[in-house]
Amino acid sequence: MNNDRLFFEYLAITLAAFWQAAICSATMCYLKYIKSAIPRCITMGLLGISPAVVSAQPWEPNRTPGGRPDLQGYWTNRTRTPLQRPTSLGEQRAYSLEEAQQFEARLRQSAERSEAPSDPERGAPTGGDIGSYNTFWLDLGTNVIQIDGEYRTSMIIDPPDGRIPFKPENERAPSQLERWLAMPGVGPFDGPELQTIGERCLLFYDFRTSNSGSGPPMMPMYYNNNYQIIQTDSHVVILTEMIHDARIIPLRDEHTPVPYRWNGDSIAHWEGDMLVITTRNLHPQQSHFGSSDQLVVTERLQRVSDSVIEYSFTMDDPLVYRQPWTAQMTFNKLPEGEVVYEYACHEGNYSLTGILAGARRDDVAAELGEE
Repeated sequence: MNNDRLFFEYLAITLAAFWQAAICSATMCYLKYIKSAIPRCITMGLLGISPAVVSAQPWEPNRTPGGRPDLQGYWTNRTRTPLQRPTSLGEQRAYSLEEAQQFEARLRQSAERSEAPSDPERGAPTGGDIGSYNTFWLDLGTNVIQIDGEYRTSMIIDPPDGRIPFKPENERAPSQLERWLAMPGVGPFDGPELQTIGERCLLFYDFRTSNSGSGPPMMPMYYNNNYQIIQTDSHVVILTEMIHDARIIPLRDEHTPVPYRWNGDSIAHWEGDMLVITTRNLHPQQSHFGSSDQLVVTERLQRVSDSVIEYSFTMDDPLVYRQPWTAQMTFNKLPEGEVVYEYACHEGNYSLTGILAGARRDDVAAELGEE
């Protein structure tokens, strides 16, 4: 009788160990398959120790009362990763960790040199170049964009060479400004419409790079790269510090019948936890990277951690580009307590008055035969 009892106890222990090992093995295979964790499994069934599976839990965003990911807060998109990849890097999509660290170290060293006190004994600038803002006023950052563990060499990820796929210049549709300047008798300072929208303080637009902070697309500028996002169940508002532009974006399926507007006609919808914004009918005077009035921009925002929103955009304009192209960057949460203040843009308006007044004085001088 005792032997029978021992036999059944031994059999029970053996079967328990067998099932524990099987369950642990299946769990490991499942977790490996979905790539959501790195499990550890320790099974010592014969000793009566239950298996333990330790896995990392996927990050889950806070949600609004309506159940959508909460994108609200204050953010910045400053970075030193360029939009277009240097041609010398070809299709190298990412830096190694060492290359990224070296690149960022050079940027920090350059910033430190620029921020060093000026020599009070230096002479006056010569050659007509008196300089511009020093780095105290700039907000360029010293970071390389990191997405999916990659230190990106450019924002553009498609095409693979990281470059804007322009059509040949003679095949591109001209911008509104180019069409005006091509008209007989029209000079570059004949009226305010012939100046950039940045100089007119309509939207901040960098004529040197075609970047616009408010967009779309929302690109980092030389300074004031800060945003505030506000959500309701029916709208998303993206407030841009430069020049205090507010994009009020309804969540709906249909665009408005308005022919065009500044920042375009944007509508949004959710694809899972990703906010997708589609914009068309941008104002003809608002050209980004050579775009025409046929441009359609698709933006995607997804919060991937407490401090990061991944942002991508696709530019589709068959009159200018050989194919649609896509870029990615990150919006990083501002430190606690930092907010967006009003950027009161009046400087450009004063400059615009001077530019046009100077041009009219030149017109008078030309009529009078003055040099």
